[in-house]
Amino acid sequence: MTTTPLTPITSRPHRTPAGGGAGPARARRISARVLVGLLLALYGVISVYPFLWMVSAAFKNQFEVVRGGHLVPHHPTFATLSQTWNQLHFFRYFVNSLEVTLLTVVLTLVVYAAAGYAFAVLDFPGRGLLQKMFVALLFVPGVTVMLPIVLLEDKMGILGTHMGLVLPFVNGGAPLSVLLMTGAFATVPKELRESARVDGAGEFHIFTRIYLPLTRPALITVALITAIPTWNEYLLTRVSLNSESTYTLPLGLQTLASENVPHYNDLMAGALIVVIPVVVLFLSLQRYFVNGLVGAVKG
Repeated sequence: MTTTPLTPITSRPHRTPAGGGAGPARARRISARVLVGLLLALYGVISVYPFLWMVSAAFKNQFEVVRGGHLVPHHPTFATLSQTWNQLHFFRYFVNSLEVTLLTVVLTLVVYAAAGYAFAVLDFPGRGLLQKMFVALLFVPGVTVMLPIVLLEDKMGILGTHMGLVLPFVNGGAPLSVLLMTGAFATVPKELRESARVDGAGEFHIFTRIYLPLTRPALITVALITAIPTWNEYLLTRVSLNSESTYTLPLGLQTLASENVPHYNDLMAGALIVVIPVVVLFLSLQRYFVNGLVGAVKG
């Protein structure tokens, strides 16, 4: 009788079921996303609350603002906005701010679009050094050159005028405007310029008829980043302007805050008048702003 030798039993390696580790990892990712979302939502609420309080106070009477309580007005009224606009010369301030802002934006686009085109397309001695100088100016605080600006304007005879605001605003916007426009023009294919030159087009024609239309988002971006700070500027206007007839909206708003017994509903109504044009402008041109930044970065 023969016996069959027994085959030793070997232990088989333990196998983890397919996808067994994917569940916990996916749960961790979802938890991390939820946590980030909650933190961003909390940050958004904290950031937007002062703006909501301002809007709410603009439609309340003084007693309800001082008493505090609910964010939503119990008895909303437009009387505060109307009184602030009519009695405190806000229409004059609005026109002054509009004049200064439009002049600044137009001059900025004309000067720095041409400068960006030169840096991106043309070849001239010292181009690289000039570009580096413009970038370096980004790190110079504007307040450090305020006193020289005021002294220079006084000698030029434009201190206390709107042109005394426009020229420093245009100069202050140079670094970022040149950087954005240079990047935008660099994205335009060089073959278009070469073809136009073969057809006999001059440099001005190429710049205005080919390059500018193709970089419209960058132009709008430069216009926005110029218009918003100019509209909201207070420090230089406070130093430069000395006549109430030339005041801009931020200075007009300051006259409300300097009263012996400030009415916070009037103050918030004035702040709302200042903010509304900026918010409407940005929301209407937001998509061009994003496209302009992306195009400039790619360039």
